[in-house]
Amino acid sequence: MGLHESANAHVDASPEAVFRVVTSVARLPEWNPAITEVIETPERLEPGTMWRVRVHALGQSWISKSQLIALDTAAGRFAYRSQSDDGNPSYADWEWHVEPDGDGSRVTVTVDLHPLSFWRKHVLIRIRRPALRKEMHRSVTALGSTVVT
Repeated sequence: MGLHESANAHVDASPEAVFRVVTSVARLPEWNPAITEVIETPERLEPGTMWRVRVHALGQSWISKSQLIALDTAAGRFAYRSQSDDGNPSYADWEWHVEPDGDGSRVTVTVDLHPLSFWRKHVLIRIRRPALRKEMHRSVTALGSTVVT
Protein backbone atom coordinates (compact mmCIF):
# COMPACT_ATOMS: atom_id res chain seq x y z
CA MET A 1 0.00 0.00 0.00
CA GLY A 2 1.92 3.02 -1.23
CA LEU A 3 0.66 6.57 -0.82
CA HIS A 4 2.04 9.45 -2.86
CA GLU A 5 2.31 13.14 -1.88
CA SER A 6 4.08 16.06 -3.54
CA ALA A 7 4.68 19.77 -3.15
CA ASN A 8 6.48 22.36 -5.24
CA ALA A 9 7.42 26.01 -5.17
CA HIS A 10 9.36 28.62 -7.12
CA VAL A 11 12.57 29.74 -5.41
CA ASP A 12 14.29 33.00 -6.37
CA ALA A 13 17.77 31.46 -6.56
CA SER A 14 19.77 29.47 -9.07
CA PRO A 15 19.15 25.73 -9.30
CA GLU A 16 22.77 25.14 -8.23
CA ALA A 17 22.36 27.21 -5.04
CA VAL A 18 19.04 25.57 -4.17
CA PHE A 19 20.40 22.08 -4.80
CA ARG A 20 23.39 22.76 -2.51
CA VAL A 21 21.00 23.60 0.34
CA VAL A 22 18.65 20.67 -0.34
CA THR A 23 21.57 18.22 -0.28
CA SER A 24 23.28 19.71 2.79
CA VAL A 25 22.04 17.28 5.44
CA ALA A 26 23.49 19.41 8.25
CA ARG A 27 21.27 22.34 7.19
CA LEU A 28 17.95 20.43 7.20
CA PRO A 29 16.62 22.05 10.43
CA GLU A 30 17.11 25.52 8.87
CA TRP A 31 14.29 24.99 6.37
CA ASN A 32 12.46 21.81 7.37
CA PRO A 33 10.40 22.61 10.48
CA ALA A 34 9.71 18.92 11.20
CA ILE A 35 13.43 18.19 11.62
CA THR A 36 14.63 19.53 14.94
CA GLU A 37 18.13 18.07 15.02
CA VAL A 38 20.68 16.36 12.81
CA ILE A 39 22.18 13.50 14.81
CA GLU A 40 24.53 11.94 12.28
CA THR A 41 25.73 13.08 8.87
CA PRO A 42 27.81 11.25 6.29
CA GLU A 43 31.25 12.57 5.37
CA ARG A 44 30.09 12.71 1.74
CA LEU A 45 26.89 11.92 -0.04
CA GLU A 46 27.13 8.85 -2.23
CA PRO A 47 24.65 6.05 -2.86
CA GLY A 48 24.27 3.94 0.27
CA THR A 49 25.43 6.55 2.78
CA MET A 50 23.17 7.15 5.76
CA TRP A 51 22.23 9.99 8.08
CA ARG A 52 19.98 10.30 11.12
CA VAL A 53 17.76 13.18 12.24
CA ARG A 54 15.27 13.88 15.01
CA VAL A 55 11.76 14.49 13.66
CA HIS A 56 8.99 16.20 15.61
CA ALA A 57 5.40 15.91 14.41
CA LEU A 58 1.94 15.42 15.91
CA GLY A 59 3.31 16.02 19.40
CA GLN A 60 5.82 13.17 19.09
CA SER A 61 9.56 13.05 18.50
CA TRP A 62 11.54 10.19 16.97
CA ILE A 63 14.81 9.38 15.24
CA SER A 64 14.60 8.86 11.49
CA LYS A 65 17.38 7.29 9.47
CA SER A 66 17.80 7.93 5.77
CA GLN A 67 19.84 6.18 3.10
CA LEU A 68 20.86 7.90 -0.12
CA ILE A 69 19.50 6.26 -3.25
CA ALA A 70 20.52 8.77 -5.93
CA LEU A 71 22.37 12.06 -6.19
CA ASP A 72 22.49 13.60 -9.66
CA THR A 73 23.72 17.19 -9.48
CA ALA A 74 23.40 17.77 -13.23
CA ALA A 75 19.74 16.70 -13.22
CA GLY A 76 19.01 18.30 -9.82
CA ARG A 77 17.81 14.98 -8.37
CA PHE A 78 18.26 13.87 -4.74
CA ALA A 79 16.52 10.65 -3.66
CA TYR A 80 16.62 8.72 -0.39
CA ARG A 81 14.68 6.25 1.72
CA SER A 82 13.80 7.14 5.31
CA GLN A 83 12.31 5.17 8.16
CA SER A 84 12.09 5.42 11.91
CA ASP A 85 15.13 4.09 13.75
CA ASP A 86 13.04 1.75 15.93
CA GLY A 87 12.98 -1.36 13.75
CA ASN A 88 9.56 -0.69 12.23
CA PRO A 89 9.62 -1.91 8.60
CA SER A 90 7.53 1.02 7.29
CA TYR A 91 9.44 3.47 5.10
CA ALA A 92 9.14 6.49 2.82
CA ASP A 93 10.90 7.10 -0.49
CA TRP A 94 11.66 10.82 -0.93
CA GLU A 95 12.78 12.62 -4.06
CA TRP A 96 13.75 16.25 -4.51
CA HIS A 97 14.02 17.73 -7.96
CA VAL A 98 15.43 21.21 -8.61
CA GLU A 99 15.16 22.63 -12.13
CA PRO A 100 15.46 26.04 -13.80
CA ASP A 101 12.30 28.16 -13.67
CA GLY A 102 12.64 31.60 -15.24
CA ASP A 103 15.21 33.56 -13.23
CA GLY A 104 15.07 31.03 -10.38
CA SER A 105 14.28 27.42 -9.67
CA ARG A 106 11.31 25.10 -9.38
CA VAL A 107 11.65 22.76 -6.41
CA THR A 108 9.49 19.66 -6.29
CA VAL A 109 9.48 17.18 -3.45
CA THR A 110 7.65 13.87 -3.66
CA VAL A 111 7.22 11.09 -1.17
CA ASP A 112 5.90 7.58 -1.57
CA LEU A 113 4.80 6.30 1.82
CA HIS A 114 4.90 2.59 2.55
CA PRO A 115 3.20 1.92 5.91
CA LEU A 116 3.79 -1.78 6.55
CA SER A 117 2.97 -2.35 10.23
CA PHE A 118 -0.66 -2.68 11.32
CA TRP A 119 -0.78 0.59 13.30
CA ARG A 120 0.95 2.66 10.64
CA LYS A 121 -1.11 1.17 7.82
CA HIS A 122 -4.53 1.46 9.47
CA VAL A 123 -4.28 4.25 12.03
CA LEU A 124 -1.23 6.50 11.94
CA ILE A 125 -1.25 7.09 8.17
CA ARG A 126 -4.72 8.62 8.41
CA ILE A 127 -3.51 11.03 11.08
CA ARG A 128 0.01 11.69 9.76
CA ARG A 129 -0.69 12.10 6.03
CA PRO A 130 -2.55 15.48 6.17
CA ALA A 131 0.08 16.89 8.54
CA LEU A 132 2.86 15.62 6.28
CA ARG A 133 1.27 17.32 3.28
CA LYS A 134 1.31 20.66 5.18
CA GLU A 135 4.89 20.11 6.35
CA MET A 136 6.04 19.49 2.78
CA HIS A 137 4.50 22.76 1.59
CA ARG A 138 6.04 24.65 4.52
CA SER A 139 9.45 23.12 3.77
CA VAL A 140 9.59 24.07 0.09
CA THR A 141 8.45 27.59 0.98
CA ALA A 142 11.01 27.92 3.81
CA LEU A 143 13.70 26.58 1.52
CA GLY A 144 13.37 29.73 -0.59
CA SER A 145 14.10 31.94 2.41
CA THR A 146 17.08 29.81 3.44
CA VAL A 147 18.77 29.88 0.04
CA VAL A 148 18.30 33.63 -0.41
CA THR A 149 19.66 34.54 3.04
